[in-house]
Amino acid sequence: MTAARDLLVRGLLAGLLAGVAAFFVAYAVGEPSVSAAIAVEESGGHAADGHTHGSADEHAEAGAEGSDHETVVPRSLQSTAGLATATVVAGVTLGGLIGAVSALGLGRLGRLGARGVPLLVAGLGFVATYLVPFLVYPPNPPAVGQGDTIGYRTALYFILVAASLIVGVVAVVLARRLAARWGSWYAVLACAAGYAVVMLVVAGLMPGYDEVPADFPATVLYDFRRASLLTQITLWGVIGLALAELTHRLTVRGRRSDRSAELVGA
Repeated sequence: MTAARDLLVRGLLAGLLAGVAAFFVAYAVGEPSVSAAIAVEESGGHAADGHTHGSADEHAEAGAEGSDHETVVPRSLQSTAGLATATVVAGVTLGGLIGAVSALGLGRLGRLGARGVPLLVAGLGFVATYLVPFLVYPPNPPAVGQGDTIGYRTALYFILVAASLIVGVVAVVLARRLAARWGSWYAVLACAAGYAVVMLVVAGLMPGYDEVPADFPATVLYDFRRASLLTQITLWGVIGLALAELTHRLTVRGRRSDRSAELVGA
């Protein structure tokens, strides 16, 4: 039997690999758009509008701006060691969580095997905690967002994430219960459609905001959001794939050990 501790450890390892992979994607795809956005801000084009670093994705860049009396973190350090630290910490944390949840799901999610459960958990987690909030409140680069609304916008974002997680968990539980009556295929389709409908209603009820200046370069905004999405796909995808393979090997090794014990006992 696969112990929860074993999957937790393998989840942490998968998260470490994913964090490294996400760093290279974020550095190669995301850093050019971040640098371009910072250049727009430094040009002073939005100073009169009071726009400052505002979204959750801008926190890593906050140290780049400051007065002569403050400790300024160089951009070269932010875009390398700082970015690597952020992606690795995020990867290890997510990997551990996905490993723990996968341990609970093994044997309880229909016919999904050792590979299927981690992939499903990672996929559902990506949709519920990132993709849906991304579609409602997409991230903004530096120079976009008013400083005095950071708390308000952050609260809205996390409320949406919490709602999406709760609705997602309810959908999974319902799908598992309805599978015996309707079959797995129809149960999953019905609950996925129910999740989509409920989240459309929730998104419609959530307050909206648009703090992107009219003269902000559309290509920079698009490139930043695309890079954010690609980085998250890499993070969640590598965790799911790596943990799926590690879990499969763990279960195969466990079966071999059980067979060896049976032969010795015989």
